[in-house]
Amino acid sequence: MMRVDETFRSELRSAVAARRNQAIERLCSLVRVDTTLGRELAGQEIMAEIFAEMGLAVETFDVDPAAIRDLPGFSPPVHPNYTNRPNVVGRHTPKGGAGGRSLIFNGHIDVVPPGEACLWTTPAFEPTERDGRLYGRGAGDMKSGLVAYCLAYEALRDLGFVPAAAVMFQSVIEEECTGNGALACVARGYRADAAIIPEPFQQSIMTSQLGVMWITIRIMGKPAHVLEASVGTNAIAAAYTIFQGLQELETDWNLPENRHPEFSSNPHPVNFNLGRIAGGDWGSTVPCSATMVVRVGFYPGTTPKSVKTAIEANIAATKARHPALANIGIDVRYCGFQAEGCVVDREAPFMKLLADAHRQVVKAEPVTLASTATTDVRFFELYGNTPATCYGPIGGSYHGIDEWVSIDSILSVGEVLALFASEWCGLERA
Repeated sequence: MMRVDETFRSELRSAVAARRNQAIERLCSLVRVDTTLGRELAGQEIMAEIFAEMGLAVETFDVDPAAIRDLPGFSPPVHPNYTNRPNVVGRHTPKGGAGGRSLIFNGHIDVVPPGEACLWTTPAFEPTERDGRLYGRGAGDMKSGLVAYCLAYEALRDLGFVPAAAVMFQSVIEEECTGNGALACVARGYRADAAIIPEPFQQSIMTSQLGVMWITIRIMGKPAHVLEASVGTNAIAAAYTIFQGLQELETDWNLPENRHPEFSSNPHPVNFNLGRIAGGDWGSTVPCSATMVVRVGFYPGTTPKSVKTAIEANIAATKARHPALANIGIDVRYCGFQAEGCVVDREAPFMKLLADAHRQVVKAEPVTLASTATTDVRFFELYGNTPATCYGPIGGSYHGIDEWVSIDSILSVGEVLALFASEWCGLERA
C-alpha cells in the first residue's frame, strides 16, 4: 500500500494542474449538450466515453420503474417513460483484491430548463469562459462535479497509482425531480463503505438536508362570461388563495421552536415554492380550472405521509374559511419528489477524513452545510447502507440565469477527492 506523504501530495497537485485544459474541455462538451428531463442520453453517452477512457468497466442501464416502485424513497415519475435515458456506471476493481475501503462517487447528468434565452449573457448551452469561470446551464449543477471526480481518479493514475479498493463512478438521471436514477443504483445492489456527491456546495461538507415534496393541486371553479363574472368562480384566483394558505404552514414550520436542530441557526430553512401554474382557456371567460405545482420543504425525521396530512389539512382549512372557495373542487396529487430529509453523522470516519483532505488542499478549515435543498445523498444514507455526503465546486446562479462554476475550484475538488480516495481506499500500483 502506497504511503501518502508530503512528496506525494505535491506530485498530486501537479498532476491535477496538468489536466486543467482537459477538465475544461470535458466540462464544455457536457454543457453543450441539453440534458434537461427526457434528453439525458447524449450527456450519458459522453460520460460512458469518459469512463472508458479512464479504463473503467462501463455499465449502462435504464431505470426500471417496476423494480423500484415499491421501494422506500421512490417518487412518482414526472416523465412518461425511461426509455433511452440510462444511468451510467464506471467501475474500478483493484488488482490486489479489496485492500482498502470501497467508495462511490455519484453525480447527476440532468439539468433544469434554462428559462428565457434573452436573459442569458451568452446562450445557456454554449459554454463560455470568463474571468476564471465557466458559464452555462449545468456548468455548476452539477456537470463540474462529474468532471472533478474523473479528474481525481486520473490524476492518481498519472502518478502510477489507482485505488486499492473498489470505486464506482455513477452518472445518474432525475436528481432534479425524483431521484429515481440514484434509487435504481441502490436497487441494483451498488453499495460501498462511503459515497461522495460533488454537488456545487462551495467546497463545504454537507451534514444534513431537508426533505422535499412536489404537490400538484388542481382547482375546478365555475366559468362565466366576464359581463357576469360575479356568477362564476375564478379558479386561478382560488389557486393563489390556496397557496397563500400554504404559506402560513411554511411560516409555522420556520418558527424557531419548530426548527430541526440542524437548521436552528437558519432563520428560514423551509421554503414552499409555487413553481408552476396554468389555467383558463379564454381571456374573456372566468377560468374554470387551474393547476399549480408546489414544492414543499420539510425537516429530517418528518415522514412524507405526515407532510401530506398537514398539507391536505391546511388546504381544507383555507377552503373552509374563505366563502369564495365554497364551491370549488380541489384535487391534490403527488408527482415528482417524495424525498425524505436526512442527517449525516459528523463523526463518521469518512467525514473526518474528507475534512482532513480539505484542510491539506485548501489550507483552511472546512465549512459544514445544512442544506435546505435535497440531494441524492438520501438514498445512500437512508436506504443503501452507505454513509454519504456532498462536497463539490464553487459556483453560482444554479437554476437561474448565467449559471457558473469556478474552474480553479474544480481542480481543488479533484485534488481533495483524489487525496481522500488515497487515504480511504489505499493505493496500489496501476
